[in-house]
Amino acid sequence: MKVAREIVEKRPEEITAACRKLYAEMSFQEITLNEISKETSLSRPAIYNYFQTKEEIFLSILEEEYALWNADLEVILSEPGELSAADFACRIAGTLQKRETLLRILCMNLYDIEGHSRMERLVQFKMQYGRAVELIRKCLARFFPSLSDENRTTFVFEFFPFMYGIYPYAEPTEKQKEAMEKAGIRTERLSIYEMARRCVTDLLAKRTGGK
Repeated sequence: MKVAREIVEKRPEEITAACRKLYAEMSFQEITLNEISKETSLSRPAIYNYFQTKEEIFLSILEEEYALWNADLEVILSEPGELSAADFACRIAGTLQKRETLLRILCMNLYDIEGHSRMERLVQFKMQYGRAVELIRKCLARFFPSLSDENRTTFVFEFFPFMYGIYPYAEPTEKQKEAMEKAGIRTERLSIYEMARRCVTDLLAKRTGGK
């Protein structure tokens, strides 16, 4: 009985892992429950015991991604001593550099994913998102105590929307790059790390006087 229960408990992880594998090679639109089932030990009907839609599987992946990011933010928060604005920006950028899947889903499919997921699953996901907001605010309070609560709130409302736009600039498709070139638009190719570092640096500079 214990073994059977453990298998059942691990099946959602098997499903999300299969979806992650497909997402590394396919677009959100191309992935179907049938394709996901082929990568697992479950039939398509069996997947419905755990997720009612493809979007709920992606929401679970987002929840996992935020949980992983939150773990990294907790490490930053627990660091002894002080961090300069430059050091803090580098730390935050380093955590996002590891979360390419999170940034890709955020920029492309979040509305559809949330709109086609059950409320209980959406609330569960929002709890991880809310934890990320809380940890960023705590980091700001910890390392930049001169920031007012209003400044910390403004930082959050500028930084989190910024995250939604990182991926397309860091990872443009060949078609997008060709179109930009033909349109005569010069672009600077920056990594996720560099864009996040610059953003955090600029947001802090506006509120700390560059200190």
